[in-house]
Amino acid sequence: MAEGALRRRLRRFDQSLADLPVHALTDRVQIPTTMVSPSRRITVRVVYALAALFAAVFIVYFDRDGYRDAQDNPLSFLDCLYYATVSLSTTGYGDITPITPSARLVNVLVITPLRVAFLIVLIGTTVETLTTQSRQVYQIQRWRNRVRNHIIIVGYGTKGRTAAAAMVGDEVAPADIVVVDEDVAALERAKSAGLVTVRGSATDSEVLRLASAQHAKSIIVATNRDDTAVLVTLTARELAPNAKIIAAVREAENQHLLKQSGADSTVVTSETAGRLLGIAVQTPSVVEVMEDLLTPDAGFAIAEREVTPKEAGGSPRHQSDIVLGVVRNGKLIRVDEPEVDALELGDRLLYIRSADAER
Repeated sequence: MAEGALRRRLRRFDQSLADLPVHALTDRVQIPTTMVSPSRRITVRVVYALAALFAAVFIVYFDRDGYRDAQDNPLSFLDCLYYATVSLSTTGYGDITPITPSARLVNVLVITPLRVAFLIVLIGTTVETLTTQSRQVYQIQRWRNRVRNHIIIVGYGTKGRTAAAAMVGDEVAPADIVVVDEDVAALERAKSAGLVTVRGSATDSEVLRLASAQHAKSIIVATNRDDTAVLVTLTARELAPNAKIIAAVREAENQHLLKQSGADSTVVTSETAGRLLGIAVQTPSVVEVMEDLLTPDAGFAIAEREVTPKEAGGSPRHQSDIVLGVVRNGKLIRVDEPEVDALELGDRLLYIRSADAER
């Protein structure tokens, strides 16, 4: 009964966010882009303008027999350049028209650049705004069509930010990580780190659907409240029955609720931090080693790999790598357990690798 009421609460919105037109999602979904300096933008605009100008010049020049000036003379290349210039700059023809080559040359070299600069200042902001919005709509549409097997991080506080940094350090592409949060400042930090962001509450199934949770490989729940974590986990499991869900919980007494809600793995943050603090009193170097093992891009790190055919049949304790455990049929087994005395094909080794040596 309670679960059914909760599910009905999650469906309180009649219109699906994922069904909205793409241009209506630009305030919720942000795709990271490369920053370009203003001077470079202006230079690119000038280059495009010059390319259009000379394209018009050559078109007129190749068809110059069909043009005549006021004196009924055939057009030279300078005449074609002048005609294209006054045409593209929307100057038109007035009661004062340059008729000498020197006057036309001045018009091309001096007057026209001033007109281009004026147009850039006058309509540059409007054009840039329209171009930026169109580019965002295109990027969002392209991302929604292509995103598969990505990782979603719900909550970009200290836990979420550290989890993202660890995955990037373990060679996960930032573009494959999607952050869901309601805090605009947190989303800006995620965007600056090159991550895709979705603004909204992950307790709303439509927000998770907008982040393509149904196609996600893994979902990390790193919220600040345990009750929120339980609700997010329940919603995520309903949308993504095959995704791996890892959830953080502050209190150990709430760990079973996350398991019941569908979490595959849970991390009790308060107890883990407490254990490290207690160990640091007597053996602070052990804490340094643990920090090193949890940092994948430097020193030693904990990794997982498949057993090779050459290693099959051997003992995990006699491998060249330092093996911590064996994953068999999805279950982690310690190396001193008798059932893993002989490795089998399909087993996975949890071992210590050297990040510096691999580089």
